[in-house]
Amino acid sequence: MTEQLPTPARPLLRSPEEGELVDVAGVAHFFRLTAEHTDGHFSFEEFSLAPGVIGARPHVHDGHDEYFYVLEGELTLHTGDGEVTAGPGHLLAATRGTPHGFRNAGPTTARALCLYTPAGYENYFRDVHAAVSTGAEATDELLAEFRSRYRTRSFPDAANPVSG
Repeated sequence: MTEQLPTPARPLLRSPEEGELVDVAGVAHFFRLTAEHTDGHFSFEEFSLAPGVIGARPHVHDGHDEYFYVLEGELTLHTGDGEVTAGPGHLLAATRGTPHGFRNAGPTTARALCLYTPAGYENYFRDVHAAVSTGAEATDELLAEFRSRYRTRSFPDAANPVSG
């Protein structure tokens, strides 16, 4: 009996305009790959935020890792110990249990890549976007409620300008 090998999987090529745009509180999240594309292994996005926009107040993920790579502009990153400014080429690895957050304190729009592993946190952004689209206000309480669904919690730091 001859054994047939499984048909090899094909790579997924996405053009620059292919993806899912989810706008949440002034941050344009453009998900290029989601759990549906990667069998849940990771999700990948490009995001942008204008000057003065808070991307995410300090928080901690208990269920996934998050990696930021700055493409343009500057991000002010909360590291659990304070803040640092990161420009093009900087990489922040926020592994599980690591406090982090980000905002754009610079004078120009910031663009960055973000990788989540495993995938699934893109659903948080979908949930917040859906709630805001139906009239809900993106309050700290609402965001905390949605975060808790994805094993994420706020990180208290009242002295830090990113939090509040």
